[in-house]
Amino acid sequence: MKFNIKDVAKKAGVSISTVSRVVNNSKAVRPKTEEKVLKAIEELGYKPNAIARSLKIKNTKTIGIMVPDISNQFFPEVVRGVEDVANMYEYNIFLCNTDLDQEKEIQYFDVLEEKQVDGIIFMGNIISEELEKRFKICDIPIVLIGADYGEMPSVTTDNVQASKDVVNYLLNKGHKRIGMITGKEKDPVVGQARKQGYVEALEASGVDYNEELVAEGGYRFKSGYEGAKKLLDIKEKPTAIFVASDEMAIGAMRAALERGIAIPEELAIVGFDNIHMAGKVYPALSTIGQPMYEMGAIGMRVLTKILHDETLDSKKVVLSYSFIERESS
Repeated sequence: MKFNIKDVAKKAGVSISTVSRVVNNSKAVRPKTEEKVLKAIEELGYKPNAIARSLKIKNTKTIGIMVPDISNQFFPEVVRGVEDVANMYEYNIFLCNTDLDQEKEIQYFDVLEEKQVDGIIFMGNIISEELEKRFKICDIPIVLIGADYGEMPSVTTDNVQASKDVVNYLLNKGHKRIGMITGKEKDPVVGQARKQGYVEALEASGVDYNEELVAEGGYRFKSGYEGAKKLLDIKEKPTAIFVASDEMAIGAMRAALERGIAIPEELAIVGFDNIHMAGKVYPALSTIGQPMYEMGAIGMRVLTKILHDETLDSKKVVLSYSFIERESS
């Protein structure tokens, strides 16, 4: 049986890039780590590709971007920001659509590591236990966009406070029965942080939290549509719905209008993100405006600073957001 570099990395309990450094003698590796790698190479009988070794360079001028779904209207603007700054620093990008599939994320991460990209931008909110292990043993700089996790560098907005602002806005409009369509429950941002803001704002205003008024959604139009139908089937319907993403909010608007419910006269709807379609649908969607392009551009700038050994002002960048009032509320 012929073994490859992935097999060596797995047996030694290190990253592919660490094995590559030992094989190519390109960068310093701790003696104990080098010893484990050499032992694994010997036990497996691994023979490095001589041609590949001769072509090895110190950097590849490539950046990997792991994104859940580029067709989701939130991500193209973020990726554009990443790409524009990457081009300024003469980096090319590999774009990987993970579909929030944990197995696919691992596969793409291994591919990017094997391609020896200089850095990785990760968008996905949820970081699985297996992916976290990969991140920890990997020597490739990684910057998160849209999520905050441990000590990893990240670029985010304050999702909890933004959600509180939406609920307080609706409360000030006189709404008492405010529903919410969340993201996936396990998602720490769209599912948890935005719901946390919703719950805390209600409690602070003296309005009891009612689980019946919350529907778990996902990220796309259909889940917002289905979530709204569920909430509108309640005997005492909500008079307002806060939806954790704009695409879902547009789905919710469709569900309401199909039932002849007038927006905003009978039902106010507010989204989150300010994707391009938010201002183009009718009625135009009120929403939280995230600086999507800036999130990508700043995330890539943070990564270039790490790659060039520049000082980071902060590993955690939190950008401001805005509330955009339109016709739907």
